[in-house]
Amino acid sequence: MLRPGARAPEFTLPDQDGKAVSLSALLGRGVLILYFYPADFTPGCTREACAIRDMHADIEQSGLSVAGVSPQGPETHRAFRAKYALPFTLLSDADKSVARLYGVVGPFGMGLRRATFLIDADHVIRAAVRADFRIARHESFIRAQLPPVPG
Repeated sequence: MLRPGARAPEFTLPDQDGKAVSLSALLGRGVLILYFYPADFTPGCTREACAIRDMHADIEQSGLSVAGVSPQGPETHRAFRAKYALPFTLLSDADKSVARLYGVVGPFGMGLRRATFLIDADHVIRAAVRADFRIARHESFIRAQLPPVPG
């Protein structure tokens, strides 16, 4: 898995609408939370996506954006977004080429590891976490990137 300080590899993948989206385009909106997940509609991935959805307003307010990456096609991503009202981009890495670049292909080349990267406008990975079954670690990682709530 790529570590903090490494350069995030450029890529272009189809989004949930089949439109080609590059890392540079995603970074055009600001610092990016790029998360890799095994599959749409599975219990763990649904829980993770919904946790990110529930934090999305705070994420955007902080000047960050989010994109998820998994091997499913655009149609499945579109249905997943619609069913769970996910407000962020989902990208299709059907051949796992981007997952390989980021070092998050599962054991024996099967599936994807659950990993989250914080990537700045210079394409530098500022922070990263991998926790395959500990979804709460990803939520905590994202919350840690947000400014503290005054109070």
